[in-house]
Amino acid sequence: MPNQREARQRMRAIKQTLQVTQAMNLISTAKLRKARELLSAVEPYFQRIQQTMREIMAGQENVRSVFFPKEEPKGRSAVIVVTSEKGLAGGYNAAIYRYVMDLCKELHNPLLILIGNVGQRFFVRSPYVVLENFSFGARVPDIENAREVSEYVVSQFLWGVFHDVRIVYTHMFSTIKMQPMEKRVLPLNAETLRQDYITEAMAAVKAGVIAHDDIKELENLHFDYIPSRHAVFDLLAPHFILGVVFGCLIESYACEQSTRMSAMDEASRNGGDMYERQLRAYNRARQQIITQEMTEIVSGSAAINE
Repeated sequence: MPNQREARQRMRAIKQTLQVTQAMNLISTAKLRKARELLSAVEPYFQRIQQTMREIMAGQENVRSVFFPKEEPKGRSAVIVVTSEKGLAGGYNAAIYRYVMDLCKELHNPLLILIGNVGQRFFVRSPYVVLENFSFGARVPDIENAREVSEYVVSQFLWGVFHDVRIVYTHMFSTIKMQPMEKRVLPLNAETLRQDYITEAMAAVKAGVIAHDDIKELENLHFDYIPSRHAVFDLLAPHFILGVVFGCLIESYACEQSTRMSAMDEASRNGGDMYERQLRAYNRARQQIITQEMTEIVSGSAAINE
């Protein structure tokens, strides 16, 4: 009887765990869909800002900006680390830890800016200085969350606290392939913006939007900006950085939910297997008790007849 009772208790505990894992799977599915919809809604706005910045850089006039590399000696580097707000996400956070630790070994005096509770608990024990922590709760990051981070980073960069800013996030190549990636946030690269403008023009040529002979004209294209090209560029740059941070936050969140879906799905399968094993153990224990009772009845009946 004790074996039967223990098997029944294990089965009840496994059932309760299965209910939790299946519910978390469904919740992660809904959050993943919401994150993708939010990114799709705001992405055209930031793409237009980036396109305008490229157009400014495409002119013949050299644009001066406080967001370009400074000529003074190389200072400290800052790394924005995007992790999850809670666990149960498989190897999502562990991959970020390894990537950031390897990156910090290559940087000069790295400072960490952490986003997510799980990352804070890990990096507080690391040998690197944690400059700031951000925590937005276990919900889909919104534009205000990204603005809080971007405004802090821009202000510290302009004050000279650090001269190089990178963000480490998780990029989703597909639903089954996700890995940490690094993206430079500051300083901005003027030559990269110019090349991106030409690349975009070539893509338009292939699509048949413009003629190939117009490429040279695009390189010499000049717009009038009021009050100046420099002022407009400096006005747009923080919005561009906001778009970069927001995109990384949303993509990391989507990867987190996708990883959690896979982890909970695997946990549900393992829980189902455990339940089947406990059910067989319970049935065997129950059958043994029935067989023993029948044997005792038959033996008692035989003894009475004798």
